[in-house]
Amino acid sequence: LLAEMGRFNKLLRRVSGSLADLGKAIKGLITMSADLDAMYGAMLKNQVPLLWAKVSYPSLKPLSSWFKDLQERVRFMRGWLAAGVSGMACYSLPAFFFPQGFMTGILQMHARRYSIPIDSLSFSYEIRTEETAAACAAPPEDGVYIDGFFLDGARWDREKRQLADSRPTVMYDTLPVIHFVPTPHFERSEKDYECPLYKTAVRAGVLSTTGQSTNFVVAVDMPTDRDPDYWVAMGTAMLCALAS
Repeated sequence: LLAEMGRFNKLLRRVSGSLADLGKAIKGLITMSADLDAMYGAMLKNQVPLLWAKVSYPSLKPLSSWFKDLQERVRFMRGWLAAGVSGMACYSLPAFFFPQGFMTGILQMHARRYSIPIDSLSFSYEIRTEETAAACAAPPEDGVYIDGFFLDGARWDREKRQLADSRPTVMYDTLPVIHFVPTPHFERSEKDYECPLYKTAVRAGVLSTTGQSTNFVVAVDMPTDRDPDYWVAMGTAMLCALAS
């Protein structure tokens, strides 16, 4: 939480400071620098200014949607700070700058709790019936409940509790809450589809200094009655955020 708050505070300082400077530059109180001029031009086109994007999380949203998304992320972090770990029944993984760090922290807590070597732990997944975080009454005994994901190239069949073909004209489907369960020596079923989770719809990234991808997060095993290769051909993937 401290690491995430540090990143968000840096972004918020950049946004508020540059907006104040832009207002002064328009009034002629300070010089209109190249950065401020580019920022003003981007805002006229409903684009996120490069000055902000340099310290922001990955996003393909236009400026109007990006700003609403930023407010939602900050609201989640403030709620987490106020409630504490014991008061959080469900987390929004898409709200994080660096979700891999949060997931590693969950594995570390589980390893300490049960005196298990952390390198023997990995996540197994259970897709719940609760649709939103508000429906989760209490945190699970082990692992975490996580919500906020979208499904691209398929939909989640609530009745059969498995992947199904997308409905006509519906590009994306929402996913229910997913239980991330730390499991020792987990072996995935070959019948499940290993669905990749990305931060954005670009589905491409580079390795960061931590050795983690800047866009790919994790692969979530999802039940299906089809050959998993079918979903590979359909380009089925989970997304943390849409481009609109």
